[in-house]
Amino acid sequence: MEKLKGALVVGSLRLFALLPWRAVQSLGAMIGWLMWKLPNGSREVVRINLAKCFPELTAAEHDKLVGRSLMDIGRTLTESACAWVWPAHKSLARVREVEGLEVLEAALASGKGVVGITSHLGNWEVLNHFYCSQCKPIIFYRPPKLKAVDDLLREQRVQLGNRVAPSTKEGILSVIKEVRKGGAVGIPADPEPSLSSGMFVPFCGTTALTSKFVPGMLAGGKAVGVFLHALRLEDGSGYKVILEAAPEGMYSEDTHTAVAAMSGVVEKYVRAYPSQYMWSMKRFKKRPEGEERWY
Repeated sequence: MEKLKGALVVGSLRLFALLPWRAVQSLGAMIGWLMWKLPNGSREVVRINLAKCFPELTAAEHDKLVGRSLMDIGRTLTESACAWVWPAHKSLARVREVEGLEVLEAALASGKGVVGITSHLGNWEVLNHFYCSQCKPIIFYRPPKLKAVDDLLREQRVQLGNRVAPSTKEGILSVIKEVRKGGAVGIPADPEPSLSSGMFVPFCGTTALTSKFVPGMLAGGKAVGVFLHALRLEDGSGYKVILEAAPEGMYSEDTHTAVAAMSGVVEKYVRAYPSQYMWSMKRFKKRPEGEERWY
């Protein structure tokens, strides 16, 4: 059964990738619109997350943002199918603007290890190709449950000569070793970690359990941090990649200061592009002691 499910999912992704770009966008928006209008678990997670993170919104504004978010989630799905199936250069052609490339260039020239930091905002699969076109990092990721999908992703994510590392003990060690020897890695900052691997810090008007992993690698200036995001352009033609140096606080030896500084940067981008965040993630599944669960 798992093989059948995997074959169906991979087959669907390959079909999406055959469509013209505008059709890819339209189909993704339609999938998201249906998720908005029809009862489903993802819609409820988005509603809960947005209600908690943007309590200042009126009921009408909240519902509108729920719809925009789900339609952008749908677009991310179909666009990512293209990034997983197309040759890398075809995805890179959709990067229309780049801001802050000199930040990455300076980090790579520093002689230290470079930690590329992103989040589930915009299209991180296109971002992966962009980052790997600039250097040869190890990309850290959580493997999907279906083996066929994982096989496809592992193959497509290394088109430009980089490597990937799953979120296992071995994968974590390979990332740490790469940074220590002066190499580059790419890590998402926002997947919810275990309680022992994270701490609760401010995020979008609430708190979120946030990983200590990235700040731990930067502490004391042992490596250089660079934030990267590929944001969808309003006209749907492609993406703008924005790069930004990690703030001074992320290099602090005080873990809470460093983790909060990292969360603050992610929050800044999420507030600037709220509909492009993956609000369907159960980002706030674990709550501080004594606080009721959200989901």
